[in-house]
Amino acid sequence: MTRNLGGTELKRLHRDWRRRNDRKMALMLDGVQNPFNLGSILRTAAAYSVDHLWLVGSPSPNDAKVQKTALGSQKFVTTTSCETSAEALAAAHAAGYRVVGVELAEGAVPLHETDLSGNVCIVMGHEDRGLSKELLAGADALAYIPQLGKIGSLNVGTAAAIAMYETRRAGWTAED
Repeated sequence: MTRNLGGTELKRLHRDWRRRNDRKMALMLDGVQNPFNLGSILRTAAAYSVDHLWLVGSPSPNDAKVQKTALGSQKFVTTTSCETSAEALAAAHAAGYRVVGVELAEGAVPLHETDLSGNVCIVMGHEDRGLSKELLAGADALAYIPQLGKIGSLNVGTAAAIAMYETRRAGWTAED
């Protein structure tokens, strides 16, 4: 009979997956406004071991609504609030990240075909307007998440989760 893993078994499972990864991943939120979206993204970022999160025009991770969704996970992700998209972009590049914007935009390629090697900073934009012009122009690559249904876009928290997973998946090494 199958059963759920216990606490120690979960820790071992997660430790084994962490050992299969040798890349750094960061995240940048360019104008994400909804505190519940930010909380959801923070929780996923902690689960995928995001090394740094740059926030531009987003609520504080300490906001009560953010904390309600993040469930304490914000303490596991280093965050920096920036005044402008250009400042965040410069900080990510200075930290050695290749910046990949996730946006339905001209020139974007499917996320699974995007070069996600090395240290990558995934950028997600505003819930309605998407990425700013500065980030569309300054990103090293633009990617989109292919969708099959009749809905033309995803919630930013959902899209961020897919992008973080795909970035980590692309970096996993073969099991020893």
